[in-house]
Amino acid sequence: MTPTPRGRFITLEGLEGSGKSTQIGLLRDTLQAQGRTVVTTREPGGTPAAERLREIVLQAGAERIAPMSELLILFAARAIHLDSLVRPALARGEWVICDRFTDASYAYQGAGSGVPAAAIAALQALVHGDLQPDLTILLDVPVAVGLARARARRGTASADRFESEQADFFERVHGEFLAIARREPGRVRIVNAERPVGEVASEIRRLVADLPARGGEA
Repeated sequence: MTPTPRGRFITLEGLEGSGKSTQIGLLRDTLQAQGRTVVTTREPGGTPAAERLREIVLQAGAERIAPMSELLILFAARAIHLDSLVRPALARGEWVICDRFTDASYAYQGAGSGVPAAAIAALQALVHGDLQPDLTILLDVPVAVGLARARARRGTASADRFESEQADFFERVHGEFLAIARREPGRVRIVNAERPVGEVASEIRRLVADLPARGGEA
């Protein structure tokens, strides 16, 4: 009996307001129309336990969470998410599309909050050194554009801890995302997300279609 080929792991990254949620939904619909079984998920979160850890990290409150503590919580959530959802789905041959992954840790906790990259790399090796995304789509928008979109989307709701950061924090985050893309051009593809939704979706479909086939895939 021929073993089931491992599914594909696609991540979307970008600033607040870059349109990740919209594009994930459109890509899911495209892949399902092609007959793929697709799982959409997010980080931090994706499973009940990981979602509880997400609440700890994102909730604005009186107790300060230091950047290193924040990083450890996020990687705990990531380990749960991978073990309970992502790895099993990939083993079944399903396609997993995830809103954020470890690139976000380098950008937010690393460049944004000053956690050494070596600490993030050590946790990455421990938690998922054997598993990397097949493709990462970086939805790129200028900081001012992303923050304006995020404010408009949020309306009168309270900002979470990350959304409450100052513009210089997001400039550092944005710069690190672009630096990751320069270091790993084979995996990370930059998509100009200032354009209309349909144009962005069309480019993402092309990038996904260009993924090399695995053994046993149609």
